[in-house]
Amino acid sequence: MTHDPEDAAFALSGLAQAQDRYDAFLCDIWGVLHNGERNFAPAVEALRNLRRRGKAVTLITNAPRPQREVAEQLATLGIDVDCYDSIATSGDVCAEAIAERSPGRPFHIGPERDRPVFVAASALTTHDVAPVALADADFAVCTGLVDDTTETPTDYEDVLVACRAKNLPMICANPDLVVYRGDQLVYCAGALAERYEELGGAVEQAGKPYAPIYRMAIGLLEKAWGKPLGADRILAIGDAIHTDIAGAANMGLDSLLITQGIHRAELHGSSSDALDLEAYKQFMQNHELVPVYRMNRLAW
Repeated sequence: MTHDPEDAAFALSGLAQAQDRYDAFLCDIWGVLHNGERNFAPAVEALRNLRRRGKAVTLITNAPRPQREVAEQLATLGIDVDCYDSIATSGDVCAEAIAERSPGRPFHIGPERDRPVFVAASALTTHDVAPVALADADFAVCTGLVDDTTETPTDYEDVLVACRAKNLPMICANPDLVVYRGDQLVYCAGALAERYEELGGAVEQAGKPYAPIYRMAIGLLEKAWGKPLGADRILAIGDAIHTDIAGAANMGLDSLLITQGIHRAELHGSSSDALDLEAYKQFMQNHELVPVYRMNRLAW
């Protein structure tokens, strides 16, 4: 379902305006519930209110780690389990993809903190899928930049060229190109995967906007709801047009765009809280996607 981006009827002041139309909700995490440094309390409370009203809530994230690690991180940011039923992570989808390639051996591009994805993969197979040196690898797994506070994709040109020279297929554990950590824009695994494809490499994407993570997330929603859910009874919430909104559209789901997230500079300008309607309209035309709803920040 799409609507004119200037139609004010679909500009929500709070999630309560739309909650009666849906039984279940998929909610992005980074950019909607927190910015990597602090939680957005009104957004967390909005999800709590959904669950108090008997709605099913699954968090869906391109975090390249298993759900247990994501839940632990959320807890440190004050986002407790009372605001969601389950979490679907691209890390869990990636673990399944790694296990499916065993006994093939992976080469890891990414920080040490993402190594739990290989532990999760090992639990799904009888083979050890711990990362090996590039010379011994059968495929690559990209979870991100080792130091995303200082590095950019150009720092990985040599390793990507070396992977391509070996014709290694790549699993990308996080299709996001960039995220805001606080006020700093940092690169994600998707930026490296994009460059690898430019070099002619084959990439399998584990997260949004691709179908595998949505199948996992909807399965978790249906488990929480207790019965099958029609696509028209699920609302997907996110702040990224090319992952959250595109992924929802691919799955036939209604969506809510949080405009003060990753696209805030484009849609709000550098200092204004108010949405720039002309910029918003042009943005939607450029991407040929229109969410059903929009809000500045998720709130009840």
